[in-house]
Amino acid sequence: MGTPGVLRVRDVSRRFGDRVVLDGIDLLAAPGRRIGLIGENGSGKSTLLRILAGVDEPDTGTVRRPTDLAYLPQEPSFVGAEPGPHVSIGDVLDAALAPLHRLVALVEERGAAMAARPADRSLARAYGETLETAQRREAWDADRRATVAADRLGLAALHRERPVTDLSGGQRSRLALAALIAGRPDCVLMDEPTNHLDDDALDLLEEFLVGLPGIVVVASHDRVLLDRVCTDLFDLDPPGPGTDGTGGRRFGGGYRRYLADREATHRRWVRTYVEQQETIERLRRDAEVDTTRVAHGRGPRDNDKFIHAFKGANVERAAARRARDAARRLADAERTALPRPPTPLRFTGHLGSPRPAPDETAILVEDLAVEGRLRLPHLRVPGGQRLLVLGGNGTGKSTLLRVLAGQLRPTSGQVRVTAQSVGLLGQHVAFPEPDQPARRVFAAALVDRAADVDEAGTLLLDLGLLRATDLDQPVGRLSVGQQRRLALAVLVARSPELVLLDEPTNHLSLALADELEQAVGTAPATVVLASHDRWLRTRWSGPTHELVPQGPTTARW
Repeated sequence: MGTPGVLRVRDVSRRFGDRVVLDGIDLLAAPGRRIGLIGENGSGKSTLLRILAGVDEPDTGTVRRPTDLAYLPQEPSFVGAEPGPHVSIGDVLDAALAPLHRLVALVEERGAAMAARPADRSLARAYGETLETAQRREAWDADRRATVAADRLGLAALHRERPVTDLSGGQRSRLALAALIAGRPDCVLMDEPTNHLDDDALDLLEEFLVGLPGIVVVASHDRVLLDRVCTDLFDLDPPGPGTDGTGGRRFGGGYRRYLADREATHRRWVRTYVEQQETIERLRRDAEVDTTRVAHGRGPRDNDKFIHAFKGANVERAAARRARDAARRLADAERTALPRPPTPLRFTGHLGSPRPAPDETAILVEDLAVEGRLRLPHLRVPGGQRLLVLGGNGTGKSTLLRVLAGQLRPTSGQVRVTAQSVGLLGQHVAFPEPDQPARRVFAAALVDRAADVDEAGTLLLDLGLLRATDLDQPVGRLSVGQQRRLALAVLVARSPELVLLDEPTNHLSLALADELEQAVGTAPATVVLASHDRWLRTRWSGPTHELVPQGPTTARW
């Protein structure tokens, strides 16, 4: 009760086997701060959030967290209502609202007790703290907030009695978000919360986060959300000089400012590294001075043998001092030198093969219907075109891509795809053999050439999607983002003539999202992508097609 606490992390480290994921993390978040976790895939964002939430324990270090904390993982469960055959949507929301209902009842109970004993200071203090907490969490507005959140998150058409197990992954994620918004906790931890959200839902999420008086820590690929919501960015994959240029990981500001500052920091790092290496090389040469080279090539004359010996000894002592001084300065320079700037991952793959020709039809759809999910009267996509499919949740974007990929049979209508090969990067990546190392999974995708496992690893590295340390990791142990990178690599290896991308920037690092957008823009294949990514959409220059919702949209609550 009362004032919300701070979130404090001190010297937290976590490793999995021989792989260090987090090393010496320090973080302080006070109420009113909204911190965005950023970094390459596999840098530990999800691991840190699990540790902050108390779901996982660090190997070293301590975590102090507020009592009233809510955690939304990428694959959510439901606090107080674990999904089972009889757990419904209503059960999940009721479980989220129950603490606020109890809080309101406690305010009334303590208010009545204080009225009966007005001189009791302890009662007055308890009532004041309870009332402050209830007001901060807007407890009296909780039921309306839950209804509004469910509506704007596209859940209003679902019956409250519907079992959670019947929901899709996206619906479960949105239900968990609705429950969190209804609860309005003092500390919110979120892992990629914008996945599966349309524009109205994204606006709701941003309004909720900005309006919270408490603490927000969010890992997100959504560049617009990072720019609009976050007061600070915390980089788990910082450059050598640190995100702030002085060794720290924290950056005070939004994503646009961070991009410019990080680029400037990297340029300074490269320039300083080159200068330091030149200095070290010069000191190394000075330290190797051989005192025997003093007065080289001239022997003493008969009348100055003593003077030559005296001066020679002094010169040798001075040269020795200079050599010792150079060695000391060399050691100091080597100890304080910045590490070599790493070569960043850069996606170098080409999306697909150039067929059919631009004047031919790659996709033709007439009167397509998938019952309850999609209705599309007409769509024609010429060969080589790049089409962005838009539409809110439930309009059938993923359904359309699965129909085009041949994974889903339509209820009625005609679909003609002239491409001989089709590649789909779906929202949810699943590898049938999770114990297989990444390089073997990629080798199996190289259908048009014979490549051994080692050569496949080299080709995978050349794509710039995974690092050498990831190649022999079982795919089931890779992060969600790393698995998505590998799935993208598999698609590139198959070089399809029609490339279908379903929310392609989900779970990807910020840098890779930018590079994938550029690859789409220059793809030789026909590309159809569906995306809620507002950053991508604002920069899209090609044709678009917007789907309209199907089925009832009236709430049954």
